[in-house]
Amino acid sequence: MPESGSVRAALYARVSTSDQGQTAETQLVPLREFAARQGWQVVAEFVDEASGACADRRALKAMLEAATRKQFDLLLFWSLDRLSRQGALKTLELLDRLARCGVAWRSYTEPYLDSAGPFGEAIIALLASLARQERLRIQERVRAGLDRVRREGRRLGRPRRVFDRLQVVELRRRGASWREVARRLGISTGTARRVWAEWQAGRAENPAVVKPKI
Repeated sequence: MPESGSVRAALYARVSTSDQGQTAETQLVPLREFAARQGWQVVAEFVDEASGACADRRALKAMLEAATRKQFDLLLFWSLDRLSRQGALKTLELLDRLARCGVAWRSYTEPYLDSAGPFGEAIIALLASLARQERLRIQERVRAGLDRVRREGRRLGRPRRVFDRLQVVELRRRGASWREVARRLGISTGTARRVWAEWQAGRAENPAVVKPKI
């Protein structure tokens, strides 16, 4: 990172819909003052007004794009939970992305969370450890869920779609394209072609409404 006097800092603030009486300025004013005391030049401010668990945050995305273009050297944010509430894994991925762009980061209310500070490497290692643990927990939950479904004898994958096979034949006879047949019946073109081929080969099932294999 450049010397203090030439550091280009970006500020990130997020105001949750559950915050009462708070605005983005509640966070931005102290962030600006802190940056000024450090001698950093604030070149950009990014503000989101959304839930921390919401993945679609425009300002956060814009900030990451600016980091990719190396438009600032350091990101200063209010706190880690204002940056992300999607768990240790997602948070680490976000911070790691900044690091790979050559961008340092610092939490205003958590001064020990400073990638450019003396304990930066230790903090990153700790977050990485937490992320690994969370990844393992997610994998364990997925496996447990799949095992439960199998024990209950339930089918895995997409549910079978019920449709009128004879309508495939009727629509094709009228000159409908495969895409039109699929759109009208809510099936894939591959399924429509298979039903047509079975009918031509004389293997179509007698009942009009069946549960085909998709």
